[in-house]
Amino acid sequence: MGLFLNPDNRAFQTAIDSEIYVDKTGLIEFTNKVLGTQQAFICNSRPRRFGKSLLISTLEAYFLGKKELFKD
Repeated sequence: MGLFLNPDNRAFQTAIDSEIYVDKTGLIEFTNKVLGTQQAFICNSRPRRFGKSLLISTLEAYFLGKKELFKD
């Protein structure tokens, strides 16, 4: 069992409330489309400081059912 580093998904909550936030929730639709297929392994290779961790926090919040974060 691993160590959970982002309890309650605070990183995503903080990012939503900031003035500068790039909405990457469109990737949720893509992720849902490829789950259970041969394309289910998604490689998110972006340059340094490009929001990879925030994207993972976004997906985590979505799949944990934190619907209040996606209301707007």
